[in-house]
Amino acid sequence: MPGGPAQDPGLMAPKAAGANPQPSGPAGTDTLAATPSLSTLSPANDGILSPWGRFVRKSPLAALVLQRLALSIALLFAVSLMIFGGVEALPGDFATTYLGQSATPQAVENIRKDLGLDQPATTRYFQWLGGALQGDFGTSWASRNSVSEQIGKRLGNSLFLAFFAAIISIPLAIGLGMLAVHYRDRLADKVINVFSLAAISLPEFFVGYLLILFFAVQMGIATFPATVYDSMSLTERLSAIALPTATLVLVVLAHMMRMTRAAILNVMSSAYVETAELKGLSGLRIIARHAAPNAVAPVINVIALNLAYLVVGVVVVEVVFVYPGMGQYMVDAVTVRDMPVVQACGLIFAAFYIFLNMTADILAIIANPRLRHPR
Repeated sequence: MPGGPAQDPGLMAPKAAGANPQPSGPAGTDTLAATPSLSTLSPANDGILSPWGRFVRKSPLAALVLQRLALSIALLFAVSLMIFGGVEALPGDFATTYLGQSATPQAVENIRKDLGLDQPATTRYFQWLGGALQGDFGTSWASRNSVSEQIGKRLGNSLFLAFFAAIISIPLAIGLGMLAVHYRDRLADKVINVFSLAAISLPEFFVGYLLILFFAVQMGIATFPATVYDSMSLTERLSAIALPTATLVLVVLAHMMRMTRAAILNVMSSAYVETAELKGLSGLRIIARHAAPNAVAPVINVIALNLAYLVVGVVVVEVVFVYPGMGQYMVDAVTVRDMPVVQACGLIFAAFYIFLNMTADILAIIANPRLRHPR
């Protein structure tokens, strides 16, 4: 057609059967066409992929899970190096601290040899790591008792406290977040936001001391200190941990609630939510059945982070309430420079934190179809 764009005869000619289209990019190459993706490769082209590439193509979900697992193991190994190196870098010497300033050099040398401190740091690290992989964290320098046995008792107390804080805070945070979305920009939403900001701003030790002052000292309806022992019944244990549990709930509740609110608000403008509104469904039903399930991935991540805090960050709360858990045990070990205990507690805290984050990543992958089926 005259006046129209120039026509290329090569473009107008019919393509022969089976002929490949010629690249039209600069220098005769097309970057996108020249780079095959895993989702477009045919089985005949599997030979150009590595074994891992073929596995990724056939099982993308399993590959993502294995990647997260490998990354977590590598991270835990790096953390173990940091813990051991940090302890080695601390000034002072346990033998001198244990024997006192008046100890003779020979006595100090005998203690160091007895504890294996005369060996190279590299040798001691691999001995410690090998024992830790088998569940043996050595012997306490201060008490001469097995560190693993002491940690077993203390860890159970910390997990008991964290468990009850979690089963209270997680449903409450999700419920308050959904309620804040339902009444967004109204009085209920503003009250919840002010409360959450106040809870986030106050450090846990301050919240703990306030609860002790009001409920244990002035009102006398709570137990302090929060001491538990093996012969206590479940009711007595729950009564003893009431204040530390309330402190942990107040600390982690606000963060989870605000993230739940933000995640649900992010999907409230989606087409399927508008369709549910046009059908005449109630606001809470739309939030609970349509918006919340599609906002689960970020909520899972923030819940996992706060669960990790309940186990790892419980140190301050246990010290405030004199609770016989891992945190209190670690602080007592730092006071007397009992390094095997400090290293063991640090490694266990790191393992919990890494494991919970890995679990959150895996659950987020399972909950997100775009991650399960990458293009």
